[in-house]
Amino acid sequence: MVIRLLVRIVSLMALAYLVLPLMVIIGSSLTTTSFLAFPPQGLTLSWFGKVIADPSYLSAFAMSTVLAACATAAAVLLAVPSALAIARYTFPGKRLLSAVLMSPLILPHVVLGAALLQYGAAIGLTRNFPALLVGHIVIITPFVLRAVLPQLTDEQQSLEEASADLGGGPLVTFFLVTFPQIRSGVLSGAIFAFISSWINVELSIFNTTAELTTIPVKLFNYVQYTIDPTIAAVSAITILVAALVIIILDLTLGLDVLSERR
Repeated sequence: MVIRLLVRIVSLMALAYLVLPLMVIIGSSLTTTSFLAFPPQGLTLSWFGKVIADPSYLSAFAMSTVLAACATAAAVLLAVPSALAIARYTFPGKRLLSAVLMSPLILPHVVLGAALLQYGAAIGLTRNFPALLVGHIVIITPFVLRAVLPQLTDEQQSLEEASADLGGGPLVTFFLVTFPQIRSGVLSGAIFAFISSWINVELSIFNTTAELTTIPVKLFNYVQYTIDPTIAAVSAITILVAALVIIILDLTLGLDVLSERR
């Protein structure tokens, strides 16, 4: 009983430690002062109104969402076949391919951004949406790959062989046998990939322009000159939207079920 109580206390303290900064951000977005203050001095939603009334913020939110969605879709389409090839086949350069696909996890995004900018300049692919998209696909594909690979077990391979023996073609076997088994890995990897793309600053900053700006880059540029509750309001909107998405995913897909399958 004592050990269980201590575990609960430590867990609650850890949870409070993680949630407290979010509460500070939300509280600071409600202050009536023209500077960040916590506890908030008065309560107002005017800073949220300022964000919503600014087309540049709305454009940045939309750009981040579209970019993250497109990059995540492309990452899934690249990572799933790559995971199948690595898990199911033996071929020359297999370990090298795996290392290359995983390398963005350990390489600084600033270095990747600079390298992609130099390479893009040589082929005319800079300062546009495709350049941003390519960079984001590179850095988030490993998240999907790492989530899918553990799902491709030897037991699952026997099911795939049984499907083939019964006359199922490659596409039928994949969609009716393989994909249902790895679906939880694909979904969890896609969620992490989307979040990583949405919040990225280091790589995105190399290919953004005044008309092509993501919300993290806009905030990064904004805080260099001004620090007011607008920053907190944008962050609070992001937190609330993320919480809403998590609730929707839990109600529709069941995050506890996904975690159990993993």
